[in-house]
Amino acid sequence: MPAPLDVCIRGAGIVGRTLALLLARDRLRVGLVEAPVPRSGAQSDVRAYALNAASRELLLRLRAWPDEQHATPVRAMDVRGDEGGRVQFDAAAESAPALAWIVEVEPLLARLAEAVRYQPQVEVLSEARPAALTVVCEGRASATRAEFGVDFQVTSYPQRAIAARLDCEKPHGQVARQWFTDGDVTALLPLGGAQGNSVALVWSVQEPRADELLALPAAEFEARLQVITGDAVGKLTLSSERAAWPLQRALADRWCGPGWVLAGDAAHNVHPLAGQGLNLGLADAALLAQVLHEREYWRELGDTRLLRRYERARKGDVLALGWTTDGLQQLFAQPAEAFSLLRNWGMRGFDRSGPLKHWAVRQAMGGASNLLRTGRP
Repeated sequence: MPAPLDVCIRGAGIVGRTLALLLARDRLRVGLVEAPVPRSGAQSDVRAYALNAASRELLLRLRAWPDEQHATPVRAMDVRGDEGGRVQFDAAAESAPALAWIVEVEPLLARLAEAVRYQPQVEVLSEARPAALTVVCEGRASATRAEFGVDFQVTSYPQRAIAARLDCEKPHGQVARQWFTDGDVTALLPLGGAQGNSVALVWSVQEPRADELLALPAAEFEARLQVITGDAVGKLTLSSERAAWPLQRALADRWCGPGWVLAGDAAHNVHPLAGQGLNLGLADAALLAQVLHEREYWRELGDTRLLRRYERARKGDVLALGWTTDGLQQLFAQPAEAFSLLRNWGMRGFDRSGPLKHWAVRQAMGGASNLLRTGRP
C-alpha cells in the first residue's frame, strides 16, 4: 500500500515542480503528477521566459537555476513605438546586475526534474492519489479545475503569439528589444549567454495574419521580421521550427475550496507583452508554501480559511498586472492616429519621468515584493 500523501500536485510543469521542492523542505510528503512523456521526435520547446530577480533567487535556493548558457542576463531593454516613441531601461541605472534573465524552458525543466529526483519527500506519479491538499498546476487548459466547479473567466485577444529561435548577424549585447507596430508586439530576447548571438522571438500578431506568417517559407518570414527590427541585431536567420498559441486574459472565480487550491496558469493568465506570466506563477508557489509553513499547528493543510490567505494575497497582484497589460494591449492595438499620438507621447514622457520610471523598473524586477523571500534556507 503506497504511503499517504500530505499534498498531491497535479501538473509537473515549472510551477508544479517548484512548489513540490518548496513543500518537501517542510518535510511534507508530496505527490507530483506528471503527464506522459511525449513520443520520440516531438518538437522541442522554443519558448523562453523573462524571470525577475525574485524568481531567480527562489530557483537558486532550490538549486534549480540553469547554467549561464541557458539563463542570459538582460543588461538593457529597448522598447519602441510606431511613431518615434521609445523607452529605454538600463540595469546600471538601477545598480542591479540585470533587469531580468531570459531562461530557456527545457533546461529549466531539466534542472527542476533533477532536483525533484534527488528529493526523497517527492514521489513522481502517473495519476493523482488522495491527499490532505490537492494543488492544481495543470496550466490554462486544466481539467481538474472544472472538476472542482471553478468558473475560469476568459477574455480572448484577437492575437496569437508566434515563438521561434533566431540566429543574429550581430551579438545581442544582452539587450531585450521590443517593437509595437500596427497592433502587433514583437520581442527579441537574448539567448546563449552574455556573448551570445541568438534570440528568442515572441511575436504577438493579429489573428488573421498568424496562419499566413506560420505558413511562410523561412526566408520570407525572416524578411518580414527584418522590416520591423531593422539593423538592431543584423540579419536574422531562423534556427528552429515556429510555434504559436492563442492569447488571453483569464482569472478563476475561486482559487481554493476544502482540500484544494489553484496555482499558476490554472488560476490566471495575462498577456505576454510584459513578460511576467511565469513570475506570477512562481510567486504563487512561493506564497502558498509560505502560508502552509506558517499555519497554526492545529489547522489542516486543506483548511479553506488557511488557503484563502493565499488567494487574497495573490489575487491583488495578479489583477493589477492583468489590467495593466490589458490596458497596454488595447492602447497599442488601436490604429487611429489620435491613439498613435497619445501612446508615443506617453512613451517619451515615461522615458523622461525619473522616479516613476525607476519605481516601475523595480516593480518589474521583483524588488518591491518579498513574496519570494521567505527567509527559509
